[in-house]
Amino acid sequence: MNFYERNVLPTLLDLAMRQSQLDDYRLTVAGQAYGRVLEIGVGSGLNFTKYGAQVETVIGLDPSPRLLAMARKRAKEAGVSAWLVQGSAATLPFADRTMDSVVMTWTLCSVPDPLAALREIRRVLKPQGKLFYIEHGLAPDGQVARWQRRLTPLWRCVSGGCHLDRKVDELLQAAGFELGRLRLQYAQGPRIFTYFYEGSARPNSC
Repeated sequence: MNFYERNVLPTLLDLAMRQSQLDDYRLTVAGQAYGRVLEIGVGSGLNFTKYGAQVETVIGLDPSPRLLAMARKRAKEAGVSAWLVQGSAATLPFADRTMDSVVMTWTLCSVPDPLAALREIRRVLKPQGKLFYIEHGLAPDGQVARWQRRLTPLWRCVSGGCHLDRKVDELLQAAGFELGRLRLQYAQGPRIFTYFYEGSARPNSC
């Protein structure tokens, strides 16, 4: 990581993701998690207050030490049993079939190799486990999608690698997931940033 990524970007990400309009989405996604939960891209811990009593413990993974320090403080304030791990989603340091559920909120866009990360998530999920997610990605409208593709190379440089043009449902299926509930919609804000994929998925039986 360079100076910007280590010291500036974490604060900017925390500020951006603290928008109150995202709270209902967080509650919908994190509120469904249960048992032993792995949160990919735990960031500054903004989901900790959204987990329900059915959650035993949250294992939070993030590559940023500074964001993990923020998350540690928020876990304590929320009274959540949390184990925070610095690492990459593409090489999860956990045994096969050990997680009851996995949570991702606006994370897959910035993972360098999304297919590798999703395959790792599938590996660590129990056979009946579930992935709960909300992500932004490629819009169905041609004009919006064209702008997403044009802007992604520049946007990646200032946003920690965020891609505007990933088609989340197709990535999930390519990684070996069976799609469950899937809600597609534009949220409030510029359309190139706010086409949301929200739902659940489970490892397929193949």
